[in-house]
Amino acid sequence: MKKKLRIKKNDEFQRVFQKGESFANRQFVVYVLDKPNQDHFRIGLSVSKKMGNAVERNQIKRYIRQSFLELMDDIKTGRDYVVIARKPVAEMDFFQVKKSLIHVMKRSQSLSYKSRNVNMES
Repeated sequence: MKKKLRIKKNDEFQRVFQKGESFANRQFVVYVLDKPNQDHFRIGLSVSKKMGNAVERNQIKRYIRQSFLELMDDIKTGRDYVVIARKPVAEMDFFQVKKSLIHVMKRSQSLSYKSRNVNMES
């Protein structure tokens, strides 16, 4: 994922936490902050050390980033997203992670489908 699409700095994370709106399901909490003057979206990831060792945490982050890459055309721009993974994600495969992220992104009204037939298994 390109660097301009990532949130890395602590103060940027804190701004999204404090001023953004949160949406959740059992697997993820997603904070959304509108940034109308931004022509792209940015994501920040948080995976707790309770989720496993570094290898497992990095795999979860790769799954989340790949899901965002595959959904890139459908995600509304001009927003910052912070995704926090919860404990059940540690036992999920990529397709389950993507399906769960789609669910929570729909709840946050952050997906604008250009094509209505999004295949969960692709």
